[in-house]
Amino acid sequence: MSVSTAAATQTVCAPLPVLGRDVTVPLVTGGEVGYAALDYAASAPALQRVWDDVAAYAPYYGSVHRGAGYLSQLSTDLFENARRTVAEFLDCRADDQLVFTRSTTDSLNLLAAALPADCQVFVFETEHHASLLPWKDARVTYLDAPRTPRQAVATLESALAGRAPHGPALVCVTGASNVTGELWPVRELAAAAHAHGARIVLDAAQLAPHHPVSVRDLDVDWVAFSGHKLYAPFGSGVLAGRADWLRAAEPYLAGGGASRKVTRRQDGGVDVEWHEGAARHEAGSPNVIGAYSIASACKALTEAGFDTLVAREQYLVEKVRTGLADVPEVRILSLFGDDAPRVGVISFVVDGWNSSHFAAALSAEYGIGVRDGLFCAHPLVRTLLGSDPQSQGECGAPEAAPGEKSLNAIRVSFGAGTPDEHVDRFVTAVRELVTEGATWTYRTEDGRCVPAV
Repeated sequence: MSVSTAAATQTVCAPLPVLGRDVTVPLVTGGEVGYAALDYAASAPALQRVWDDVAAYAPYYGSVHRGAGYLSQLSTDLFENARRTVAEFLDCRADDQLVFTRSTTDSLNLLAAALPADCQVFVFETEHHASLLPWKDARVTYLDAPRTPRQAVATLESALAGRAPHGPALVCVTGASNVTGELWPVRELAAAAHAHGARIVLDAAQLAPHHPVSVRDLDVDWVAFSGHKLYAPFGSGVLAGRADWLRAAEPYLAGGGASRKVTRRQDGGVDVEWHEGAARHEAGSPNVIGAYSIASACKALTEAGFDTLVAREQYLVEKVRTGLADVPEVRILSLFGDDAPRVGVISFVVDGWNSSHFAAALSAEYGIGVRDGLFCAHPLVRTLLGSDPQSQGECGAPEAAPGEKSLNAIRVSFGAGTPDEHVDRFVTAVRELVTEGATWTYRTEDGRCVPAV
C-alpha cells in the first residue's frame, strides 16, 4: 500500500477506543502531557469495548463447570461460547481443539509437554524466547537467521531433508517478528514442514492483533497467542489446533477439571480417568474473565474489519519509517530489508546514544512509552546489532552483563488504538533528541536508566 492510499483510508478510519487514552503523565521538565503508549508489542491497551463487556458480565461471575446455580451455569455457557468465538476468529478446522492458557509462553510450553517421544523440533534463532526455549525435553535443531523469506523456506527444507526419515517432528515459527515487525512466510513454511512429514506451530502473538489468522488457510497444525497483545487484559492465552497429541499427552496440570473420574485402589493409591477434550489441559478453576475478554476482542476486531485496520496501521508504519529515515543517525533493524511487509513494530538504534538512555529521555521529556533492551529475543537482536558496541551514554543497557558490550535497541510499536498524534510526537522527539540532545541528566538505578534528581 502506498502512503497516499493509506492516507486516504486514514481520513475515514479513526483509532479504536482503548483504555488509557486520556491518561496524563508528568514530565521532568515540568507540566503534564497525554501519555503516548507506543509499546503495544509488549502489552497492548485493552479495548474500551472489551472492558465494557467484562464490566457488564462481572456481577454475574460464577464458578465454571462446577455449579448447579444460575450464575455458575451462566458463567459456564459464557466460557464455552468464548471458546467457540475464538475458534471462529482463528478459522479452526472442525476437529481442532482450543485450550485456554495463561499466555503464548504457557501455550507453547503446553505443546512442548505434549510432544510424542523422540520428537525433533526445528526452530529459528530469530524466535521470541516463548517459542525458542520450551523444547528442552526434545531434540532441538536451531536454525540460523535467514535474510530473506525465500531463504527461510530453503533453510527449513534443508534441515528437514537431513533429519531421520521416521519419527515425529515439529517446526515452530513466528508469524510476525516482535523485534522487526516483519511478516514471515508462514504458509510456505507450513508446506515445507508437511512435505517432510513434520508439523508446524505458529506463534501468532504479534500477528493476530494486526492481521487475520486462518488456521485453514495457513495450513498450520497449531496456533498460539496471548490476550494481552490482542487488546484483552487478565492474563489469558490460547493454543488451538490438532487434538491427537494433546489427547495422548498427560494433563499439563493434574487436578480438578482435568479429571473425569478418580477412585481409590485397594493398595491405597488412586486411579484417574482424565478428560480427552480441552478440559484435559485446563485443570483448576478457569480464568473465565480472561477467556471472555479474548472473545470480546476477537469480535471487536472482526467487526472493525481487518482490511480497514491493516490499511490504517500501514499508514502509521510508513509515517514512522519515513520520519526515522530523515534522521541519518537512526538505523532501523531488519532481517528481510526495507521492502518487507511488516506490522506496527519497529526497532532501531541511534548513533551516539545508548538505547536505554534514549528510551528514558523519550519517557521523561516527552511522555512517550517505548521498549529498550533485547526484547526477549536475545539471539535475534544480537544478530541484528552485530558486534558494534553502543555509546555508553549516561546510562548502561539494563540487560548487559558485567563486562559485556552494551548491546540493546529501542522498539516502538503501535496498533488499532494508536492516534496520529502519538506517532507524530514520537518522530519529532527522536529528531529533537538527536539534534539537540536531552535536556535532563540521567543515571542508572536498579538496572534502569532514570532521570537524575
